[in-house]
Amino acid sequence: MLEGSLDLLLLTADPNPDAVLPSLSLLAHTVRPVPSEVSSLLEAGSADVAIVDARTDLASARGLCRLLGAAGSSVPVVAVVNEGSLVAVNVDWGLDDILLPGTGPAEIDARLRLLVGRRAGAVNVENASKVVLGELVIDEGTYTARLRGRPLDLTYKEFELLKYLAQHAGRVFTRAQLLQEVWGYDFFGGTRTVDVHVRRLRAKLGGEYESLIGTVRNVGYKAVRPPRAKGDPGASASPGTAEPDIGEMDDDGTGEDIASEPGTTIAG
Repeated sequence: MLEGSLDLLLLTADPNPDAVLPSLSLLAHTVRPVPSEVSSLLEAGSADVAIVDARTDLASARGLCRLLGAAGSSVPVVAVVNEGSLVAVNVDWGLDDILLPGTGPAEIDARLRLLVGRRAGAVNVENASKVVLGELVIDEGTYTARLRGRPLDLTYKEFELLKYLAQHAGRVFTRAQLLQEVWGYDFFGGTRTVDVHVRRLRAKLGGEYESLIGTVRNVGYKAVRPPRAKGDPGASASPGTAEPDIGEMDDDGTGEDIASEPGTTIAG
């Protein structure tokens, strides 16, 4: 594919794909005709834009566009619609844009590039609002936390505490620091509040993932980065080695230091 060109999927049942959007052949973009099925998008892999032929069978095209939008793909969807059928197109289609079959090459090129640029910007903003810690994904934009795709039922403060620790994974915080950063200066409760919330978070993470929140004895808590998978090319020379934990297990074996240490500070 030429530098600067787009990779376009053309979903059509027409035996002559060039007839769907004739001016497209005048551009330097790569056009891949595929059957008008959702599986075509999934099997095709990455693409910049999916163009749906909606010139004739509007009902089928509408259903296809809606399914493409619900498939969870980030590929924008454009429909090619005859002018007389524009009245039938509405927000329910889930489209990113529409084109007429006779649209000229310059307009097609400009609209496709603007569409791809807007979608890329939206994806960047969405990713920027997410904090990832192993298989835990925390989305600030929607105030949700998912573990292996499963939503966690968290209270507001549990979410804020988990998010703050994950944003600073590996860094140790005293209970007093966490109270100040998560609960705020005007909170008059004791540091025991932090212990209670950590215990609840660990319970909701479950036995397999409760170690994502580590205890540093007589200091406080930290988010623990999980070890890299052995097949991960970014793993060190000793793959599978977990991040060293400088904490100790408490008498009850939970790894949680129940005693409050409000006067403790972190050296260095």
